[in-house]
Amino acid sequence: MTLTELRYIVTLAQEQHFGHAAERCFVSQPTLSIAVKKLEDELGVALFERSKSAVRVTPVGEKVVRQAQTVLEQAEAIRELARAGKDQLASPLRVGAIFTIGPYLFPALIPQVQQLAPQMPLYIEENMTETLRNKIRNGELDAIIIALPFNEPDVLTRPVYEEPFQMVLPKGHPISKQKEISPSAIGDLRMLLLGEGHCFRDQVLEACPTLNQSFHNQHTVTEGSSLETIRMMVASGLGCSVLPQSAIEGHPSSNLVEVRPFTEPRPMRKVAIAWRASFPRPQAIEVLVQAVQRCQLRAPQPES
Repeated sequence: MTLTELRYIVTLAQEQHFGHAAERCFVSQPTLSIAVKKLEDELGVALFERSKSAVRVTPVGEKVVRQAQTVLEQAEAIRELARAGKDQLASPLRVGAIFTIGPYLFPALIPQVQQLAPQMPLYIEENMTETLRNKIRNGELDAIIIALPFNEPDVLTRPVYEEPFQMVLPKGHPISKQKEISPSAIGDLRMLLLGEGHCFRDQVLEACPTLNQSFHNQHTVTEGSSLETIRMMVASGLGCSVLPQSAIEGHPSSNLVEVRPFTEPRPMRKVAIAWRASFPRPQAIEVLVQAVQRCQLRAPQPES
């Protein structure tokens, strides 16, 4: 049994396709297939069910793959320690963030990290929560920035800031005459929301209960692919929306829309950093936490 064979079965379990798994492992399909069969023969159990149309992990295979992933993470931890020596800030940190945080946080975060740890460049990625969950679990990312709640076995979370939501309206919209808007009073408006899979969409629906009641009415709710797309649709007069404060403050196109705060208690989200409990560079996580908090301290505070 070798680490290479363990990497093959973990990748095959993720891809459920020999060809795709072989491409990810940079080997030929026969090489990967032979190695997997060799490991199965050594263990005396079938790890995968094979058919012409699919490859599925067997029940015992699922347990073996989970353990193999743990072994690979520990092996990577050894490599990290060897590469960095005693300096945990001397190698890149792979950081992911959800789509509604990354574009607004990363431009301020990178200079802060460079100031705190000049020898630790960031590899950054934006994605949906579930994709980031898989990547942090599989070791493809070292830390992720997500909105709470976020629960994953053997993954630690640390809240770093809270961010209020604000209402965005087309210029001259009748409701813009109000200084503050009640979340319970927007169910009758034509609303623009992110599509399924975005946790921010779920948070908005939870914060604005009347939206849940009219959610299935397509005349009331329209979906957008990103916050920037939604902002432009609001500016064009298609409807109203709710954005996190970071997507509004200092944005060059914010003058195209009307922005109003919500009444107290204002809906908001709690943002956190998550990382594997086994990650061998706690100092790097601490730098990331400090850098994110510095970004928030430098940002304008919401009106009271």
